[in-house]
Amino acid sequence: MPAKRPPIPLSRERIIEAALHIADSQGLRRLTMRRLGDALQVEAMAIYHHLPRGKDALMDALAEHVTTVHAEPGQTWQDSARAWCRASRAALREHPGVLALALTKPAKGRAAVAVREQTDQLADAGLPDAARAVRAMRAYVFGAVAVEVQQSGWAEPAGDDDEPWRPPSQGGGSPAADDDFELGLEALLAGLTRSGGVRKS
Repeated sequence: MPAKRPPIPLSRERIIEAALHIADSQGLRRLTMRRLGDALQVEAMAIYHHLPRGKDALMDALAEHVTTVHAEPGQTWQDSARAWCRASRAALREHPGVLALALTKPAKGRAAVAVREQTDQLADAGLPDAARAVRAMRAYVFGAVAVEVQQSGWAEPAGDDDEPWRPPSQGGGSPAADDDFELGLEALLAGLTRSGGVRKS
């Protein structure tokens, strides 16, 4: 008789992964500590060892996860800005179930560090008032993804019952959505170029 495999140790990463799966497949309203514990095959209280503030800490962790992105610097600040915006869009589209958290929670922890990295990178590349530009780019990306997710048909379930619920294809990603995003991105960069008095790439 084969030996039993030891249980996979509970970790913050496993908790976040399981929570993202529930939120994306069933909706954020159905993400409870008890349901998360069931998915991880542990008592709900075991989660508190990794997230002492419980549900509040879990929501912060999910928001941090989907808003922490990194991008390699480009030859110009415009190239770097494009890379950051595209990476942010991809991260948000991957987990539409927690988009509401990304839209409403301020950047904390690793997400705040990534925002500072983005700001410093653009400033070093010659973009005046990079902090203001980053705020504008984040607002554009978050709004664009919110529209994409809405148009894709993804939505929270109406109730909180136990009936299975499966969202349509998540996060958009159609050629039309890609074209619309790139059009808006180029318009934003052109506006930042004019307002900053910097050379257009």
